[in-house]
This record gives sequence, structure tokens and C-alpha cells, in this order.
Amino acid sequence: MKAYVLHKIGDFRLETVSDPVPKENEVIVAVKAAGICGSDISRVYQSGTYSYPLIPGHEFAGEVAELGTGVDASWKNRRVGVFPLIPCGVCAPCQKKQYEMCRNYGYLGSRSAGGFAEYVAVPAENLIALPDEVSYEAAAMLEPMAVAVHSMRRIGPKQNEKIVVCGLGTIGMFLVMFLREAGMEQIFTIGNKAFQKQIVTRMGISSDQYCDCKQQNGDEWLKEQTDGLGADVFFECVGKEETFAQAIGNAAPAGRVMAVGNPASDMGLNRNTYWKILRNQLTVMGTWNSSFTHDLEDDWHYVLKRLKEGRIRPEEMISHRLPFDRLEEGFHIMRDKTEDYGKVMGEMEVFV
Repeated sequence: MKAYVLHKIGDFRLETVSDPVPKENEVIVAVKAAGICGSDISRVYQSGTYSYPLIPGHEFAGEVAELGTGVDASWKNRRVGVFPLIPCGVCAPCQKKQYEMCRNYGYLGSRSAGGFAEYVAVPAENLIALPDEVSYEAAAMLEPMAVAVHSMRRIGPKQNEKIVVCGLGTIGMFLVMFLREAGMEQIFTIGNKAFQKQIVTRMGISSDQYCDCKQQNGDEWLKEQTDGLGADVFFECVGKEETFAQAIGNAAPAGRVMAVGNPASDMGLNRNTYWKILRNQLTVMGTWNSSFTHDLEDDWHYVLKRLKEGRIRPEEMISHRLPFDRLEEGFHIMRDKTEDYGKVMGEMEVFV
């Protein structure tokens, strides 16, 4: 099969490799669509991964092409989304079905072969069946959408609260989408690109609820928008020390801060920032990944229900659609920032 293989940092090639063979309780998924995550860019060009060679890609969807032993025959030829985290099943969080906090997890696309390939081996337990109403493109974004939903549901915003989303990458954009779908109206967004304003405006955010932090002072803008009281809920989706300090500094008394962005570097707290946590009695929470338990109330089913009912349209986030043999162009666009981009999507049927 054809696959994009990372041999070492910066050495990323489209090549022919052996087809995967399913182990017990695994299936082979024929990949139909795969999105590029920002973490894929750092993994390929900056930080590397756990072992080489490796096929990256953890945001993907496809069709079950082959079954390993022990897999229910009804999965054959099913359209599926894929939860990329492979829990150990034995640690304390796993015993509570809190698989996103597994102490010894595997992960498709970083610790084992992922979705930038024609075929990928996936544990059957990691599959979610797709309704006919849900496209492969939308299903390939289930993972980042569920991450956004997980942070939203953990912090529990209310309709009368002032909510800030700082950082309008993929997760921040999906947060705005799901906050709007949940009926939140007082959503204040902070970004740094004109196309981000265009997207959130289409989601129902008015122009005065968007701050371009390259053109405006975010702290002063937030004071104006919140009448000097601060935000009841602040989602920090950047992962930088200065934006985390901004979240703490602009949280209302008894406010809640949700740290969502992966850290870009070491993070620290100065004395004044720490005092604000104490004196304003803030709740500071963190989130990573999403809940997938096969229960209807988990994050993935929350997203899938809204996709099926047409209540959200994540396809509006896709800025680039590339055939499989040109997928590396998308990596270059995201790495070099030569073009504005939302979600870069690979259409993986070119070799089928």
C-alpha cells in the first residue's frame, strides 16, 4: 500500500509499504479521509516521535475492509470513525472508564501506525459506526471536535455567563461551534488572522465579539466587553505562558479557566498571576483528549448525534482538500504558514 512514512525528524516520504495484517480483535480500515493536526506538524518537523519508521495521522475515518479473529462480523464494510487513543484497560483511570487519562496508553499515529496510509490496523474497540448522514470528512474531524466538547462539558458554561475563547486554531474554532450550538451567546473570541474572524462570524459571532490581538490590546478589549468584571469562563487554547497569564488576569471573581492548548514551551506563573488565582478564588482546570466509552453520553456520541441531526457543520472548517498523493503540500502550508488554513483534509481514495 501507499503510506506517508516518517523516518526521522524532517524525513517524511510517500512510499510503498507492506499492507497491515489485523491481530486478534483488530480490523483493517481503508482510510477515506484524514485531517492534518498541528501536532502532526511538530511531530514530523520538530519533536519527532517515539520510534521510527512510523506512519503518522490520528484524525481519520474510513471503511472496515478486513476483520481479525475475535471481531464481530457485523463490522465488515461498515463506515467508521476511529478513536486514536488505545487504553491499557488495567490502570486506575481505565477501571473507571476514564480512558483519556490512561497511564499506559498507545496512540495511533504517534506510538503505532496511523491514518496517513491507504490502510491502518485499528482495535475494534476503537471504532464508532457512522450514520449515513455523516460524511467521511466530518468523521475525520470527530477527534478534534470531541476534544473541544470534552473541555466544554468539563467546565460547564451557562447561558448567562461571559465566555472567552482565546486561540482560534482547530480546537478553538470547534469550541466556538459547540458553544453556539449549546445556546451560548456571550462568547468573546481572540484570534490573530482575518480568516478566523470570517469563520467565527459565519458561526454567529458578531464583529464586536472578535478581537484581533495583532491590532488590539486583548486585556483592554476584554475589560470593555465584560464591563471590567472579567470572564466567567475562559478557554485558553494557545498554550503559551502569556496567554495563560491573560486568562488568569481576565477571569472574573470565582471564574473558571480551562487550559486547552498544548504547551508550546515551558510554562511558569509569576507572583502576581498566582495571587490572582488565590484572591479571585479561581477554578483552574486542564483537559486533554476526550471520552470514548461506547456509552451514548460520551463525547464522541455527543458530537455524532449533532452531526447526524445537522446541528453542526464542521466541513465549513476545511480550507484545503488534497488528494492523497499531494498531502505533503498540506504539511508544508501548515509548517511554513504560506497560506491561511483551517483544517487541511486529505482525500485518501486516489489510489483505490
